[in-house]
Amino acid sequence: MSGIMGIYYLDGRPVTGQDLRRMVDTLAHRGPDRADTWVNGCVGFGHRMLWTTSESFLEKLPLVHPSKKFVITSDARIDNRQELISALQLTNFPSEKITDSQLILGAYLKWGERCPEYLLGDFAFTIWDEREQKLFCARDHFGIKPFYYHYSKQLFTFASEVKALLCVPKVPRLLNEVRVGDYLASELEDEAVTFYQDIFRLPAACSMVINSVGLKIKCYWSLNPERELILKSDQEYAEKFREIFAEAVRCRLRSAFPIGSMLSGGLDSSSITCMARKILTENGQKPLHSYSAVFDEVPKSDERAYIQAVLGQGEIIGHFFHGDTVSPLSDIDKVFWHQDEPILGFNSYINWNINRLAKSHNVRVMLDGFDGDNVVSHGVGYLAELAVKGRWLSLCQETHGFARNFDFSFRQALWPYVKNYVILKHVRKHRSLSFAYKLWHVASQKEARSKVKESSENLIFNTAFFKKMGIEERSEELMSGRNVPLLNQRHHHYITLTSGALPYTLEILDRSSAAFGIEQRYPFWDKRLVEFCLSLPANQKMSQGWTRAVLRRGMEGILPREIQWRGGKANLAHSFDYGMLKFERQRLEKIVTFGANSIEEYVQTEAVSQACQRFIEENANDDDAIITWKALNLALWLNYTGLHS
Repeated sequence: MSGIMGIYYLDGRPVTGQDLRRMVDTLAHRGPDRADTWVNGCVGFGHRMLWTTSESFLEKLPLVHPSKKFVITSDARIDNRQELISALQLTNFPSEKITDSQLILGAYLKWGERCPEYLLGDFAFTIWDEREQKLFCARDHFGIKPFYYHYSKQLFTFASEVKALLCVPKVPRLLNEVRVGDYLASELEDEAVTFYQDIFRLPAACSMVINSVGLKIKCYWSLNPERELILKSDQEYAEKFREIFAEAVRCRLRSAFPIGSMLSGGLDSSSITCMARKILTENGQKPLHSYSAVFDEVPKSDERAYIQAVLGQGEIIGHFFHGDTVSPLSDIDKVFWHQDEPILGFNSYINWNINRLAKSHNVRVMLDGFDGDNVVSHGVGYLAELAVKGRWLSLCQETHGFARNFDFSFRQALWPYVKNYVILKHVRKHRSLSFAYKLWHVASQKEARSKVKESSENLIFNTAFFKKMGIEERSEELMSGRNVPLLNQRHHHYITLTSGALPYTLEILDRSSAAFGIEQRYPFWDKRLVEFCLSLPANQKMSQGWTRAVLRRGMEGILPREIQWRGGKANLAHSFDYGMLKFERQRLEKIVTFGANSIEEYVQTEAVSQACQRFIEENANDDDAIITWKALNLALWLNYTGLHS
């Protein structure tokens, strides 16, 4: 994790060192080890360096090519180093003397704008090409490294965080109400929009060219939902998973500093921690540090028994953050400064406080199991696939195992498939029942419209704002390619892997760790692992009612068995409720008493007050908690920033 920034005046005016220096200074937290700038006429780059790998100590960024024709600034960790060193014919140099930025620049010189296709790892970079008078920018496959920019006919400027862009006088500092609507609707599919007018995010797996002609963005990679991997047995699939997963973890252990690992006690974080421990121990490296949130006052959220099962293997230094001792709004002004937007996720305060703890141990690299369940896939789409194929015996067996393993009703689990693939199919098929089908169809359409209306009301939009911003139409447009019949498990898996919520959450996590000089690394979001998991047959994702089956089998002998074959997981919502009611009751009661007047142009203040009242009385449903949290965060953030549209 480092910080990058730059300015390109398309009208030819010279870049002032003062503007660039302000950008560099603003992102000091992203790189306390070194700060440099490079300026050449109308183009200027900046960089903040955070040393993590041994090669990073040799980095001097921005890096100017010996020909003086190319310059790069980057925030990157490249994983296929040996492959690139060979392809770029750099084998005459010691590999430990070759930096990741040199490899990226070398890839650009060899492959031009196709260079991101040859890179593995996490990266965001910009290259100035003097020959063609253009900037070339790219972001990694899943959006792990952030990239924000502003573009007009006169100016292009980019940075790792929005706040650096606001240092440039020509960049507007105005609220983008489109994003306010998205926030209130929990609509995250737009991968380009931000809370600031005319400030955008470069989408994941995209590159961008900027020159005097204009700006052009293209996607350089996408997942292939049609590919299926066929192996001979469950054991072969498990062994292949283990091999790729081990390599994904190993690549992310490249560090000159102590390494930390988030350890919640769940299947994903425990798998990473146990695999990292195994690799470090076998190589005789320093013990791994683990970081866990525990809850003495909220047993329903506490996973200590599972955490201790991992620590009991030895060679791990366990650290604990007591999540019930602080408010979910702790350090909120600092959080707002770093995040550049209101907080949508309930549990971001846990990451914030764990990163603070890790910094005190000189940890600069943190492994994280974020969204590993969606990478491997729960495999629930397999049930629909079995129903479509009429394999009812297999469906009943899988559904029965699923209900048993995760402790819910078999009948309730099976009923949707019986209804959709037997009863309704039969009704559609027989003309004598066509009238009954029409009645059902009309009723179901009415129910669907009712749900949309109810959801709009539940999100407590101000009616005028809802209509003005076209919230419902925008949501339908953004989801038009995603609300389609799921034909099979792989299609279902593909939809989850390409959700706009992924880069959004990764950006939130990046800024939370950057605040403490820590680089987050996500072994599950390794391109090779994601492609492998998507290509698996459905019965490798769910088997005998066990979700993420290939992971459970692949981690045999590495994961403690009580974690390997556990069903559900503790619900952190209980700890959130506890923290808000214990530490933030005054703020909550203020909403009940005075309403949400500061954001009344966006929300129905009375609806917010009522939801908040139910939350205080501990008589709230999930919607009430969401309404309360969103309204409170939006009001606090707008008050903090003073933004207006």
